[in-house]
Amino acid sequence: MKKLPQISRVSDIRVGRDVYFDAWLYNMMMDNNVAYQMNPDIIAGPEQMRFMVATEQDQVYLPCSDETFAMLMEPCCPRRLRNSYNRAWRIIVRLIRSIEPDRTARRRTLEFCRYRFQTVMDQHTVIPSRVVKRLTSMIFAQSNQEDPWQERRRDANRRAHALLHAPEMQRMIHAAPSEGLRGDIAAIRWELNHLELARLMYLSMMSRPWLESPPSPLDLQQEFDLALKASDVLRALFGPESDQSKTVLFLCDADGGGILDLAVLHRLQRMGHKIILALKDGFYFYAPTITDVDTDPVFKEHVERSVVVRDPAISKNELLRLLREFRMVVISDGTRERLNLYRTSVTFARAWKEADLIIAKGWRNADMLLGSSQSFTRDILCYWLDQNGVYHLQTKAHARGVRKFSEAYLTDRADAIIEDMRHARREGKSVMFYSCIIGSIPGQTATAVTLVRAFVENLRRQLDDTFIVNPTEHFEDGMDGDDLMFMWERVQRSGYIDVWRFQTVQDIETSFALLGRKIPPVWTGKDATYSTGCTKEMRIALDMQARNREMQIIGPSSEKFFRRGEYGVGKYFDARIAS
Repeated sequence: MKKLPQISRVSDIRVGRDVYFDAWLYNMMMDNNVAYQMNPDIIAGPEQMRFMVATEQDQVYLPCSDETFAMLMEPCCPRRLRNSYNRAWRIIVRLIRSIEPDRTARRRTLEFCRYRFQTVMDQHTVIPSRVVKRLTSMIFAQSNQEDPWQERRRDANRRAHALLHAPEMQRMIHAAPSEGLRGDIAAIRWELNHLELARLMYLSMMSRPWLESPPSPLDLQQEFDLALKASDVLRALFGPESDQSKTVLFLCDADGGGILDLAVLHRLQRMGHKIILALKDGFYFYAPTITDVDTDPVFKEHVERSVVVRDPAISKNELLRLLREFRMVVISDGTRERLNLYRTSVTFARAWKEADLIIAKGWRNADMLLGSSQSFTRDILCYWLDQNGVYHLQTKAHARGVRKFSEAYLTDRADAIIEDMRHARREGKSVMFYSCIIGSIPGQTATAVTLVRAFVENLRRQLDDTFIVNPTEHFEDGMDGDDLMFMWERVQRSGYIDVWRFQTVQDIETSFALLGRKIPPVWTGKDATYSTGCTKEMRIALDMQARNREMQIIGPSSEKFFRRGEYGVGKYFDARIAS
């Protein structure tokens, strides 16, 4: 076998430089079922991944730490990787024994999993956490069970609720600091919030050991003192210097402790922050699931003032609306495994994109997020216990150059355009909005922008007293389809559009003629009906025309648009077109 290049960090992965490495990488991604081209229905595409992971051209993200990736690249299975596989096998054995009472059936399932596990060991290209996910799915398929640990989680939640509300625990959580507080009221208030937040985060992390063996009041005092010393990093994220409300996306852990996690989140809510709580879509050991919201009375009680999102592909507009109306939004991450961004839902990806900070609990999340040299699009805070029982809080800054277009910023941009339209109306001008293909033809965005600008400038020379809104003149680097559609919908529903013109085949032909160019085959016969973004805009146009009968719609007939579906995540073209 050809020797592979020495690559030890996930962030150093590039395709197109070594054919042997490219072949190995693609095989490895297929073995882990994270190759988008092979299964686009369940694996996040490049646009969705860019909501979460900051990648350069030809760079490939893998859902594992640098250490795991380096072991997978070894020509022979190294001892550390073998130990990780053996740990995964022990988890599977314990799971089978916990859910299968019949000895014969248990043995049959165990032997079947052993065959599959041996294949993994021989190839040693599968990420250990994916081994657990794959074998767990096989076990449940044979036993016809969906969530055999539901009652275990309920019992753990009852005990966690009792631990949280025990008089001695409440007294220690809310105990005043041993040293005097200084500063003005705002600074003192933050110091008290910081103290309580630090204690609750530590309690959240200690859910498993403290449920099994609750600490004495003296031990609790010492533990909380240690937690406070490790929590200085919270000042940079939530300190008194920044009064701005943050949107926090919280990721749970397989060890459970959901009730104690919610105590942390409720503290953040009282500090003025908005929360998105990401639960698992189904069984992942003790991790809280989206089903627990309905079936577990204790968990349900703790999220009763929240809104639960069941839609796996919620729109940006709807998510932002919910965040305005509720202080906490509960979603599913779309998976039943350790954090794997390739398998998360569209809703989770949009939640990540709209968040200011990701808080991830447990060493598993820390391994995926901090253990990887890959850069992400949002600031990350992980807290966990290491193998020696030492408590850690560590941050990772978002990738340089990544810009978040906040709702307020996009709203201001839209309102500025609306003000220009209002001013044009006052001067007696007619307002025209031009809907056109921008990113609907993969690889042709630059050409599309050039065509539209040439055509609109020609229209401005021909039409007297007409104010034309050209979307390409208001684009900023870093904006994706979600940002643009949010901004433009506000403009389009302002009520100031007199003429809504949709790009026609003739418009495109005229544009190429104005540029002195022949029409390439990829543009032949194209018009606004080819764009899923324009299809969404046609629905808005018809809605606005129903309110304002004087508004004109020019272009292809509306019936021709509706063969398209919703626009793709972060792009303007339907996913079916790209394939």
